[in-house]
Amino acid sequence: MYKSFYNLKRNPFEITPDPSFLFPTRRHNEALAALYYGVRRHKGFVVLTGEVGTGKTLLLRCLLQLFRQNDDVAYAYIFNSRLSPVEFLQYIAADLGLPASGKNKGELLLDLGGFVISRARKKLTTVLVVDEAHHLSADILEEIRLLTNLETAHEKLLQILLVGQPELDEKLDSVGLRQLKQRIALRSHLEPLDPNETKGYIERRLQLATANGQSQTLFPVETVAGIYHHSRGFPRLINTICENALITAYARQMRSVTPDIIDEIAEDFRLNVVHHAPVEKAKDQDVEDTDVRRAAKTLLDMYAYLQKPAAPESELRTPLAARVSKHEPYI
Repeated sequence: MYKSFYNLKRNPFEITPDPSFLFPTRRHNEALAALYYGVRRHKGFVVLTGEVGTGKTLLLRCLLQLFRQNDDVAYAYIFNSRLSPVEFLQYIAADLGLPASGKNKGELLLDLGGFVISRARKKLTTVLVVDEAHHLSADILEEIRLLTNLETAHEKLLQILLVGQPELDEKLDSVGLRQLKQRIALRSHLEPLDPNETKGYIERRLQLATANGQSQTLFPVETVAGIYHHSRGFPRLINTICENALITAYARQMRSVTPDIIDEIAEDFRLNVVHHAPVEKAKDQDVEDTDVRRAAKTLLDMYAYLQKPAAPESELRTPLAARVSKHEPYI
């Protein structure tokens, strides 16, 4: 819609992760190098984490593109991690070209093991890539741990890449998964862009869209500062803001995006609204709190009772049950 108006040949700020638009920051370069090195050197188990919108999937697609350029690499790519253990193994087998329908877990493991070993004998590499891995259940993470047992005395036969949000780090740090955590050979984390990187990110995308050097004209310095402020350096949010900014500026027939347009878009998308997860007490906690309150009241009542004047001798001779019934119950 706005491409001809701004002399662009393609949309520079598409949200879909296109490897050709990779902006190589130092952290992204290090993460991509770690993933590639881990696979090519048969390190076995590599983890990449990062907040939502930091470019994990884009980086992963760049890696898969590199794999496709090599005939010696076969990979299974799983992006739906909400599967049962059997479905998970079936998905892996099917993506590697193995028959999986109707097979049980034991049969699938035998087929996968035979496939990986056969390729290893031919000096070929087999990779399992799991995106959105923070959704993986403990059962599936245990299956992944068992798959790492496919190894020789010198190297791992199946290379495993787990990519997910920081919740994945929390899962791997749990006591129940300590065996899996100890097998991680390389671990990388992506951070949002800083202000200078945000500026470079926008300029690079405009250049790749053949803007003919108009990046400074389309997005002046003060506008880029507003984009960084509202996006906090998250590439996905930068794309959303810039795409809508170009549409708005085009609708107003403006040759440059002004800071007030960025503010309007941020307000429309509620980018300044911070969501706090509601804190819910567990039922056990509610019961515990009730018990504590009851115990405290009992102790206070007993203290008040003990502070009363001593009972007369005639009352002390009465049976205990009668004395208790005469006063209010305290326990």
